Amino acid sequence: MSQQTQSTEPRTGMTARQARRVEFSIIGLCVVALVMIFQPYSLTLFGIGAGLVVLGGLAFNLVPLCRPGVTVRALFKAAGVVLIILAVVVALAIGSAHLYAIYLTNQ
Repeated sequence: MSQQTQSTEPRTGMTARQARRVEFSIIGLCVVALVMIFQPYSLTLFGIGAGLVVLGGLAFNLVPLCRPGVTVRALFKAAGVVLIILAVVVALAIGSAHLYAIYLTNQ
């Protein structure tokens, strides 16, 4: 009888358990952010929740990558792209607000 050779190649990518854990962490962040926004007791918690809603919304773009076999590097790469897009949008928003303020003061 012949022996089957076992593959000695290292496994790449996330396991099903790791992918599920990342996905549930992102969903949990979104749920916590919504609870913080809709609680009626503290404005500080509301402010933190508002920031977390934006972060959670951006992180939710990573959920399709939470599959077994996807490398952690690919997940971080996608997160970096999302953060760069956020930075560009924030810069454009601040720049337009600044230009609008200049426009209003010169009338």
